[in-house]
Amino acid sequence: MKKIGFIDYYLDEFHANKYPDWIYEASGGTMKVAYAYGMKDKEGGLSNAAWCEQYGVEQVDSIEELVRLSDYIVVLSPDNPEMHWELSQLPLQSGKRTYIDKTFAPDRETAVRMFELAKAHGTPMYSTSALRYEEQYVRASREGIRSIESWGPGRYENYSIHQIEPVVSLMNSSPKRVMFTGTASNPALLIDFGDGRQAGIHHIGDNAPFTLGVSYENGHCSVLKAESNFFAAFIKELVSFFETGDVPVPSQQTIDVIAVIEYGAKAAERPYEWIDLP
Repeated sequence: MKKIGFIDYYLDEFHANKYPDWIYEASGGTMKVAYAYGMKDKEGGLSNAAWCEQYGVEQVDSIEELVRLSDYIVVLSPDNPEMHWELSQLPLQSGKRTYIDKTFAPDRETAVRMFELAKAHGTPMYSTSALRYEEQYVRASREGIRSIESWGPGRYENYSIHQIEPVVSLMNSSPKRVMFTGTASNPALLIDFGDGRQAGIHHIGDNAPFTLGVSYENGHCSVLKAESNFFAAFIKELVSFFETGDVPVPSQQTIDVIAVIEYGAKAAERPYEWIDLP
């Protein structure tokens, strides 16, 4: 059985709570989350020691020890991407297959440095939003897309990736510039991909379902609703990555997604003005 190590800012969070069983089931029992390291205990939640006891995982004292013991590595901290550089440095130098949870990095510069570090040490690595694996998004044609309108819930800071990553994947090219068109309570972003192709991102409320409206050159429009078990599809892809080492998400797309998030936040300070992406 292959042993997976979890590295987290604190272990008591949704992804760390769910991934162990999902990975074990998706791998047919050939992979198990065996080790975990949390930088700090969650305030008002389970301590890291209590989490490890509850989930049957061995707590280790350092990232160095976890990297040494594990066959594969998952860096979590899904809502604290500012911690990913610190938490990921040893894994990215290990040569061991490593997944880094969303949101990959706090800014484009850090994202580039992380990919460069992994490449320098021959470490297969990727990151993604689970929404990339929504069945309707995966099956949608990429040919002839002219515009996309996206709706979704959550705060811009930690949920915009779930709208932006599917859009970048569907457009299959690098965005050129962004414009903030929303409000403080309902952030919205216009993304220009060049050649007249644009996408709109809208945070319209906590109960809003993830939905895409995709318009094509031939006048056809597809409405794509996130209704499948995209988390199961994501975990299946993660297990395949650990088995094969084949990276399923292009690094450039991940860098583009982080750039849109970063510069979209800057654009909020200058609404209705185009901000060029690097």
